[in-house]
Amino acid sequence: MSTATDPAPATAGEIDPSFLALPLAAVTDAALDRARRLGATHAAVRVARNRARRLLLHDGRLRGSQDGTELGLSVGVLHDGVRGFAAVPEVTPEGAVDAVERAVRLARVCRAAGAEPVELAPEPVYPDRRWSSPCRVDPFAVPEADAVALLAQWSRALLAAPVVRHALAKVSAVRENTWYADLAGTAVAQQRVRVHPQVLAVGVDDAGTATLRTLGPPTARGWEYLHGEGWDWAGELAELPGQLAGKLRARPVRPGRYDLVTAPSHLWLTIHESVGHATEADRALGHEVSYAGGTFATPADVGALRYGSDLMTVTADRTDPHGLATVGWDDEGVAAGSWTLVRDGVLTGLQTDRHTAVRLGAPRSTGCAYAESAGHVPISRLPNVSLRPAADGPATDALIAGVEDGIYLVGSDSWSIDTQRRRFQFTAQRAYRIRHGRLGEQLAGVAYQADTTDFWGSLVAVGGPDTYHCFGADLCGKGQPVQAAAASHGSPTAVFRGVRVVDTGGEEPR
Repeated sequence: MSTATDPAPATAGEIDPSFLALPLAAVTDAALDRARRLGATHAAVRVARNRARRLLLHDGRLRGSQDGTELGLSVGVLHDGVRGFAAVPEVTPEGAVDAVERAVRLARVCRAAGAEPVELAPEPVYPDRRWSSPCRVDPFAVPEADAVALLAQWSRALLAAPVVRHALAKVSAVRENTWYADLAGTAVAQQRVRVHPQVLAVGVDDAGTATLRTLGPPTARGWEYLHGEGWDWAGELAELPGQLAGKLRARPVRPGRYDLVTAPSHLWLTIHESVGHATEADRALGHEVSYAGGTFATPADVGALRYGSDLMTVTADRTDPHGLATVGWDDEGVAAGSWTLVRDGVLTGLQTDRHTAVRLGAPRSTGCAYAESAGHVPISRLPNVSLRPAADGPATDALIAGVEDGIYLVGSDSWSIDTQRRRFQFTAQRAYRIRHGRLGEQLAGVAYQADTTDFWGSLVAVGGPDTYHCFGADLCGKGQPVQAAAASHGSPTAVFRGVRVVDTGGEEPR
């Protein structure tokens, strides 16, 4: 269970003064006073301003540029035990009062229609708090011409290699500003900044066509990330043409069972889909089943379900400085913390908001409520979910050396998983044959299939801290209407024994 201590402000990064200059106190006073007068037992006002900037270059030439901002105000209430919600685009006292009145009307209608009463887990009060994520160079202060020039430079470096026919370069930057205040007295202003550069190379030779993209993940940093702070872009781009040439020469994998050595750049997505989403409390309670599916895990499984081998320990965290899901407080005013989801292979926890925490009998929420914008209701969203390394675990080379007949997987690619988060298939950006502890040629068409608990039960080795790296998703969808959220997932290099591998090129497994 996460603790209720105040989150420390992130080092480097100040909240945009233009956001703090909005009439936050005035709209809060107007909304909460009206909610109190209308008999709400709980009310929370949220102001959210999201700015997103995206650039796209094809073969070094600008093909697309977007820069937009969305601003709005929303109010959530509990009235006669039933939830109500409303949002307006105007951040004004009048707009705030209108949102409260419509939220209360909705709660009354739902109550008359037989809606179940809702109880929220208690949370300490945090008056007048500020938090911001690390950001040394504001990506929105970088002139577009400078950003385009950098991406064009990356593209030209790739296009100079004979094997590269085309290069697609893009970058996205997002700044989320939020204000949360409730009747209990919590009042929090926050700012999160994240960036995601990506380059895709298209290779053509006599054998056909192949594509390969950079592995550099989205991260909670500023523009300094594109200049090598947190990722070696120059080194990766220099290696990419050779890797692409190897992919063009790759032979189809022979279907069968292999030991898999997974790089963190690959395993993060398997963690995201088979552990992260599977341990969300709303799914476990049956609240989330239609759009994004449910989960095989149930509340009764906590403390009893054998999720994987003894080497499997998975943590949930909202405090990692550069994590995509890191915040100071969630969108229900719950202070960020960290906790364990799986310890020594056994399911030990779930991800909760203030409503599902009560349903599970927990003393407080783990702080997983998030709304994409002011126009969306906060729902349960992933924290940063990560497989922990072994304190004295081996290096990647040593793990590969211990495999007689296997495949080394690098980078995430396609995936599918059933609606209960059990049966799945994943592919990789690159796959290398392992024979007698030695890394060999690249393979084509490699996909592995497994049941979630069988797969994690086959975990036979994890690397040490030096093999641990964070990757993640900046556009994870969930809910109706669908909401996008971002989360990071760390992993060491890991080894899985005897996993079923098929050839996506069409061969039948033996």
